[in-house]
Amino acid sequence: MQKRWLIKSAPDSTTVESFRSKLKVDRIVSTLLLQRGIQSFEEAESFFRPDLKDLHDPFLMKDMDRAVDRLDKAIKGGEKILLFGDYDVDGTTAVALMYSIIQPKTPVDFYIPDRYKEGYGLSHAGIDYAVENECSLIIALDCGIKSIEEIAYAKEKGIDFIVCDHHTPGETLPDAIVLDPKRADCNYPYKELSGCGVGFKLLEAYYNKAGMEKEELWKQLDLLALSIGADIVDVTGENRILCFHGLQLMNSNPRPAFKELIAIAKRSFPLTLTDLVFTIAPRINAAGRLRSGKHAVQLMISNNDDEISELAQEINQDNFQRRTLDSTITDEALSQISNNPNFENQVTTVVYHASWHKGVVGIVASRLIESHYRPTIVLTESNGLLTGSARSVMGIDLYQALDACSELLEQFGGHKYAAGLTLKKENLDEFVRSFDSFVSEMITEEMKVELQEIDLEIKLSEIFSPEENRMKLPRLMRILQQFEPFGPGNMKPVFLSRNLFSQDIRVLKDAHLKLNITEPDSDVALDAIAFNQADKEEDVAFGIPFDLAYTLEVNRWNNRENLQLNIKDIRGLDN
Repeated sequence: MQKRWLIKSAPDSTTVESFRSKLKVDRIVSTLLLQRGIQSFEEAESFFRPDLKDLHDPFLMKDMDRAVDRLDKAIKGGEKILLFGDYDVDGTTAVALMYSIIQPKTPVDFYIPDRYKEGYGLSHAGIDYAVENECSLIIALDCGIKSIEEIAYAKEKGIDFIVCDHHTPGETLPDAIVLDPKRADCNYPYKELSGCGVGFKLLEAYYNKAGMEKEELWKQLDLLALSIGADIVDVTGENRILCFHGLQLMNSNPRPAFKELIAIAKRSFPLTLTDLVFTIAPRINAAGRLRSGKHAVQLMISNNDDEISELAQEINQDNFQRRTLDSTITDEALSQISNNPNFENQVTTVVYHASWHKGVVGIVASRLIESHYRPTIVLTESNGLLTGSARSVMGIDLYQALDACSELLEQFGGHKYAAGLTLKKENLDEFVRSFDSFVSEMITEEMKVELQEIDLEIKLSEIFSPEENRMKLPRLMRILQQFEPFGPGNMKPVFLSRNLFSQDIRVLKDAHLKLNITEPDSDVALDAIAFNQADKEEDVAFGIPFDLAYTLEVNRWNNRENLQLNIKDIRGLDN
């Protein structure tokens, strides 16, 4: 599928040269920093050395004073607290983080709902569990902002609630102490915290009020970094500070659970945020998808080597099973699309089968977007209702689209690009028409083509300075590594180089292209990998010039490091 290339506007050369001389960096680094809004030495220093002292005062969040007072009362009174978390990575890391801090101070238990029996969010079953176990306070993590009826039920049972959520609230807030930076009446300066991040800010505020040192709190930042990466929230501002220090902790003193998972995955330290997203996060998620998120929480909070080893192996097996289900259901969904005579007349994809596994429909939705670039919903059946996950494309706000169809839905919630929904089976056809109609009014022709953003056009020869050894990592790569952690708002820089030629071409596993690339009048030749682009082999045939959009990465193999291009898109002469 041909992508639409968009080269970002570059600052004028005078500004780039002035900034370059101040920082003692080259043109490429200077341009990339300016594109990220970094315009002074002080801002560059904060970018490269994020400082925990620059975190916002947690008491700027609406209701934080009330939340801290209630938490403090519970701890001083020895009340039993129940931590109720969502079953995904954000929810389970939030529970593990808060449990690790609160457990030494007062009795605490945790509850992760069953994805199939209870569904997303707070449940009567979880509240009944709190009653049976004599919990007087429930702290909801990464959920609860729309659970008005469930929290009213808890109140009838004499249970207080603190909601720590980051999802968009509905018109009415639940009758609880609500911490959510997306509240309309909340003036907290950073709105993009993860659910785990909101729980962290509650603990930070508690430590501030009690005048306690925060060393024990900082020791949980690896969990917070994982939540930020897995939940695809912006890696800017406060999130970038927290993630930066969480990754440092992950690499310098990894908790036993993560050390075990990395060993099972046959990966090695140091890890980047991308490594967390593609290695640890799927395994933590798999527990909640196939069995229970409780296993993931227990793994992350455990200090027992035998228990960690057993749980990690079970969760890894869950992930293996998840991949098998993902592949099978994706094939079935693609077949359903190909047999739909109306598909080409629609701007959205909605597929449904009663037997599809609820735990993987969100992954399948993302897979379908890779082959059919349009807002996508994958539905299955659970407890007599249709339930599923939605994923979107750039420029289309899923939450807004689902809200426009809310009269046909029993429940929905989520973000701009990812959401969950539940509806009655008899409403499916009308919902499909309504959803497609709303999106068709929002979407433009440009939005129907996947966008490949490009930061800067360079020559391959500019990657190395003239005196640098071509067999070693260039200084540019070492500086770009300091741009980490990468994620939304601070994506890995994408470069464009034109008029390149292949010196070696191989197809790996019938899916990937492995190349060695050079450019005319240059002594630079670099290895490159193009995942899932074997269909473009003819575009890079010997003797044919082509253009590449790519990122720079370090390929580690047999204790050796070499520079490699990770190809995002290829344009041959005919494109």
